[in-house]
Amino acid sequence: MVLMNEVYHNPVLLKESVDGLNIRPDGVYVDATFGGGGHSIEILSRLSKTGKLIAFDQDQDALLNTINDVRFSLINENFRYLKRFLRFHGHKQVDGILADLGVSSHQFDVAERGFSTRFNADLDMRMDQQNNLSAYQVVNEYEEEHIRQVLFQYGELRQAPAMAREIVEQRNKAPIKTTSQLKESLSRFLKHKKENKVLAQIYQAIRIEVNQEIEVLKEFLLQTQEVIKPGGRLSVISYHSLEDRLVKRYIRNGLFEGEPERDIYGNFEVPFKKVGGLITPDQKEIINNNRARSAKLRIAEKL
Repeated sequence: MVLMNEVYHNPVLLKESVDGLNIRPDGVYVDATFGGGGHSIEILSRLSKTGKLIAFDQDQDALLNTINDVRFSLINENFRYLKRFLRFHGHKQVDGILADLGVSSHQFDVAERGFSTRFNADLDMRMDQQNNLSAYQVVNEYEEEHIRQVLFQYGELRQAPAMAREIVEQRNKAPIKTTSQLKESLSRFLKHKKENKVLAQIYQAIRIEVNQEIEVLKEFLLQTQEVIKPGGRLSVISYHSLEDRLVKRYIRNGLFEGEPERDIYGNFEVPFKKVGGLITPDQKEIINNNRARSAKLRIAEKL
């Protein structure tokens, strides 16, 4: 029996990402981003009675979707602690790991979480409600230069300097407490036809900063080479160009920047080999689930 809200999450690239794991029925697998449980349910459907699935999710709300199955365990922690908690649960290595790096539909749809541009809410955007840093601190307490860096690096906003300056000017008059106040403070940058796109980029940038998503992803990827058995698979869905570049480079070089050291013959060792090419959703999936439009799936096999 599955105890979950059916509308909690519409998994992106469900079949493709799980196919990419090349599942052994008696294997041990990890869903690093459990969310609504859609990917986990598909993985479990391919396991035998002796297979195991360990899922991670830092969001307390995800616990409401736990799966009542003896083969399944849900760890209420960030996947940056992958290695530590797998060992705590008796697994030094696993046969495959899947990670969907997107914000869950539930987090977008619950107004008070502050993730969505559709609702007015307190500036929050924390995936882990125990996290001390929220969107409020980023907007109201960061120095102007730091806000500029966040908007430019994570939101890819060319007007980041002017936006940062405007935020500081507005908060000097009164704290910016809600998403509506943030939107109003940046209204001159929200041109009618591009308002939703620009606002989404602003929210994305702040959310990535609040949840340290880039640093967390790096920590997670570095651990996968220790945790996945030789021949095991890594399947990662990303939604942001910066995330995708990190995944691509790590699979190719085992590094996030630069080139690996080569021996005298010009060869170098890497922990993974690429499996297939970049996979993106087809038009049908994008029509059925608009949040799939920017998804990119990369698959790798541990050497």
